[in-house]
Amino acid sequence: MTSGATKSQAAGLQPEQALDLLRTMWRIRALEERIGELKRADEVYGLMHLSIGGEGVAAGVCRQLRDSDAVYSGHRAHGHAVAQGVPLDRLLAELMGRDGGLCRGMGGSMHLVDAEHGFLGATGVVGGNLPLAVGTALAAKLRGDGAVTVVFFGDGAVQAGHFHESVNLATLWGLPLVFVCENNGFAEFTPRSAHTNVERVSDVVAPYEMERATVAGSDAAEVWDAFGAYLAAARRGGGPFLLECLTHRLRGHYEGDPQAYREALAADDWAQRDPLARLTLRGREEGWWGDREVAELEAQAREEVEAATAFARASPFPPSGLPRQLVYADGVAA
Repeated sequence: MTSGATKSQAAGLQPEQALDLLRTMWRIRALEERIGELKRADEVYGLMHLSIGGEGVAAGVCRQLRDSDAVYSGHRAHGHAVAQGVPLDRLLAELMGRDGGLCRGMGGSMHLVDAEHGFLGATGVVGGNLPLAVGTALAAKLRGDGAVTVVFFGDGAVQAGHFHESVNLATLWGLPLVFVCENNGFAEFTPRSAHTNVERVSDVVAPYEMERATVAGSDAAEVWDAFGAYLAAARRGGGPFLLECLTHRLRGHYEGDPQAYREALAADDWAQRDPLARLTLRGREEGWWGDREVAELEAQAREEVEAATAFARASPFPPSGLPRQLVYADGVAA
């Protein structure tokens, strides 16, 4: 995919676009299930925050973007990166701390960066990406090149002061920026009702007179349509916008979280919230695909992930002197 090339056009979800969404979600699901296995085997390092259950948001948003757009993510970043086109092999090598990783093994899960594909970074600081996104959107507006910035964050970031500062500046300056809140109902381990009386994040920004919407994050088609409208408006010079996606993470806050703070989902309840199951069912009803095509998508995704795992395992660890090279400038004249 060349820089500036659109992955898909937002004009109402078409069969080929739906297929791309389902393929992308299967790639995310297969990768993150593998990451969970590798974490339990101590082959990936640091805290792993999986987005299983939230694939519809990542796919519905990022598959409409260009490489020349900018995407900022938070601590649950794998799905956004995959949907934005980041290579699976280099992503997994980064999680394994290998030299073939996106940041040569120096960043890890919460500091993924791939500027080539417009993925400008993840962060472990709650909401720490919001001011960065404002700056990038301001630069795009000054250039006048039609580039749009997207920043993902959870509902827990909304109570932070820098969220309101970022929203205020974005609306004041009319920036081509889409705030995408993945509201899974928990700020780490704390339910939303325990830290705010405002149930919907879309209501929080009402005083700023920002155009906003709340959608079902488990419905990739609904995310696609809502985000597509904001994206088109931002390219025409509009913005900012806020898209709140109500979603559910099947796994805990981090891999290994005992999840004592919430009830387990029943199998039938999870089926209703699973974005892959929902889009698969719709595709069958619309006649877009059958069981064979869906099975092939899953098999292809798992094959890609296995190839990426082999690449990561074969990649060497970074040389011992690399941190010094990346931090210090040697040989500079006094």
